[in-house]
Amino acid sequence: MHCQLVVLGGGPGGYAAAFLAADEGLEVTIVEAESRLGGTCLLRGCIPSKALLHVAKVIGEVDELRHEWGVTYNDRPTIDVEKVRARKDQVITNLTGGLASLAKRRGVKVIRAKGSFTSSTSLLLEPVGGQSNGESNIPEGGTLTFDHCIVATGSVPAMPPAFDIGTDRVMDSTGALAMKDIPNTLLVIGGGYIGLELGSVYAQLGSKVTVVELSEGLLPGADRDLVKPLAKRLEKLLDGRIYLNTKVGSVAEVGDQVEVTFEGPGKFGHERFDRVLVSVGRRPVTRGLGLENTQVKVSDRGFIVIDHQQRTSDPHILAIGDVAGDPMLAHKASHEGRIAAEVLAGKPSVFDKAAIPAVVFTDPEIAWAGLTQDEAKRTGRVVDVEVYPWAASGRAQALGITDGLTKWLVDPETHRVLGCGIVGSGAGELIAEAVLAIEMGCEVHDITETVHPHPTLSETLMNAGEVHYGTATEIYKPKKRAPVEA
Repeated sequence: MHCQLVVLGGGPGGYAAAFLAADEGLEVTIVEAESRLGGTCLLRGCIPSKALLHVAKVIGEVDELRHEWGVTYNDRPTIDVEKVRARKDQVITNLTGGLASLAKRRGVKVIRAKGSFTSSTSLLLEPVGGQSNGESNIPEGGTLTFDHCIVATGSVPAMPPAFDIGTDRVMDSTGALAMKDIPNTLLVIGGGYIGLELGSVYAQLGSKVTVVELSEGLLPGADRDLVKPLAKRLEKLLDGRIYLNTKVGSVAEVGDQVEVTFEGPGKFGHERFDRVLVSVGRRPVTRGLGLENTQVKVSDRGFIVIDHQQRTSDPHILAIGDVAGDPMLAHKASHEGRIAAEVLAGKPSVFDKAAIPAVVFTDPEIAWAGLTQDEAKRTGRVVDVEVYPWAASGRAQALGITDGLTKWLVDPETHRVLGCGIVGSGAGELIAEAVLAIEMGCEVHDITETVHPHPTLSETLMNAGEVHYGTATEIYKPKKRAPVEA
């Protein structure tokens, strides 16, 4: 069997590339080991986690009404785990069904199989999930040849060998999202975005959650000004059970619990938990793909080396998404998929984005795009940092979410906006305006001269720009003026 273009992997990057390539007139086949399209993001990542985070957020808002707004309820909510799980699974089913329909309407063939390269222009297809060749749609002989292939195999949760003790009581993010139960006690190893998102969900659903992080702060690499409000909220939600600079020494199953040893200034010794979530990062899926049978080069970290057109060192193979390097984000994969498809269609497309937004969907949310303050310090770049506190926002006051802030990083010479950071409710939605501004090369006055609706949180982007000029109405922060020589 031969095809013009094979897309290896049916996640957000893979199906975006396949669908656009089909729209451009190419003959396309997706090879996907899962029974449904969607990849990690849809099946056990972005989408199910956001569905559960919605439940957690509403529970938190109800608690806030109870304690701060005088709206009382007689009892705490009762959690029907099976119904929560079923609703989350229904969301996945609806979206995967839509993808299958779109593939069919575009004439994109989907083969369920594990694919590995036997050469630069051929894949060996093997049955998965208990299939036999007779039960699958794998071509006779199990070989698929192609003119070009886009590798979009994504990434998987990293599980250090010391924590992989052969029990489902020690979970990765996939296990946590399966939500077999709501444990009385849960340890989250790793204070990154996945650990904090899922830890927040279980805490709101009733688990006693503890978070340990090896570094000196939560969300390593994120702007400290943005992390502070979240850390404060999590301290309250978790009743102070956040331990930084803390190492996990050993993990062992003892009866129906997991015993964990700790080494840190605030937590030392051992403690038992009903379940443990290991959230220490992800690794690209490049092992076992047969890349050694091609000319593709792989970095020391396991990423496929690509150029600005998603091309690898093998002229027949391109790569997109998590396997093509950081940041491992679904929206970055989708855009890379579009670039790869356009390149194969003969268009002069390149992946050259000024800003790729990142969002942590905790409560409050954290979002940033473009240059960060830490990057500016590290590279010695001089920037103006303009911060607008949400305590000055009428909308934030009305909603009781005054601990947020909006920050612009501005070039002091050209007044162009270089980066933006937001912490607060809906930050993930608000950051889109900043991404557009950075991508277009806007100057601050382009933001401040754009009429924003009132009262909204979107005004904080305009107001943070006005801080740059010393004209913010709701706060008093005059712009420093250069001294005038006598």
